[in-house]
Amino acid sequence: MLTLFFLVLGLIIGSFLNVCITRIPEELSIVAPGSRCPRCKTPIRPFDNIPVVSWLVLRGKCRDCGLPISPMYPLVELLTGLVFAACYAEFGMGAELFKWLFFAGLVIVLTVTDLQVRMLPDAVNWPGFGIGLVFSAAVPPHDGTALWAVQMFAHRRVPEMAVGLLDGLLGAAFGSLLLWGTGRAYKALRGHEGMGLGDVKMMAMVGTFLGFRGTFLTILVGTFLGSVIGLGIVLTLYVAGWGRGLAERASRRGLGSVQSLRFYLASQYQLPLGTFLGIAALLVVFLSRHPLFYRIPGAH
Repeated sequence: MLTLFFLVLGLIIGSFLNVCITRIPEELSIVAPGSRCPRCKTPIRPFDNIPVVSWLVLRGKCRDCGLPISPMYPLVELLTGLVFAACYAEFGMGAELFKWLFFAGLVIVLTVTDLQVRMLPDAVNWPGFGIGLVFSAAVPPHDGTALWAVQMFAHRRVPEMAVGLLDGLLGAAFGSLLLWGTGRAYKALRGHEGMGLGDVKMMAMVGTFLGFRGTFLTILVGTFLGSVIGLGIVLTLYVAGWGRGLAERASRRGLGSVQSLRFYLASQYQLPLGTFLGIAALLVVFLSRHPLFYRIPGAH
């Protein structure tokens, strides 16, 4: 029953996350006005605002004007419900559960927003950073890096709350500085930006929740996923003939062969790194109890 409760809670919270995803990038209030159709401006009736179910009943269209409703809405609701249920199944009832529920909500908003509009809003990252520091003190990451540093340099007992807060700060510093340094190096080598500051701020927020080791794993898994999926998309675009017309016109002007130009155009397709970092962060949350991936001797 509790698993079902958190599934339903996640569906409801997912509906609110949809509001955040659509309004925050536009710098609109997430409180008022209530949900309404963007074309006919008709307020959404309560019985048309039931997560997932209403979208299916309405066949993905506005009841009044027939405007198609993006399948993103029920997918975000369903994803949030499943993640909430999985968090309860993994962590049980307690403070740690609510830490990861908050984290999951923040990450889902950032992941979907970056996928849709290539943006990781400060309005999510900075409040999430503050919330993460509070949780890192109250529910310390299962990390051990800060504990090791304290034992090496302080030579005295430090309150667990302080150690947890240090874990969060180390994770935030490592994640943000690593991405910032990588972005600066890319710009120096290629002459243009390859990574936005939104990714840097997102990893600062993620680091406060996951600590040093979890942040490292998030970046490792996220960049791996981005590389593999990115290569797959480039090859798919190339095989599908994407950009053929443009490549043929450029070839007639002596800019290269059609095949090489097509591959170049396909390789310029940009994927949102924040989306893959978000997916990786959620994976790390559920791997965090596995000794092979995370725990070390002495970790608190």
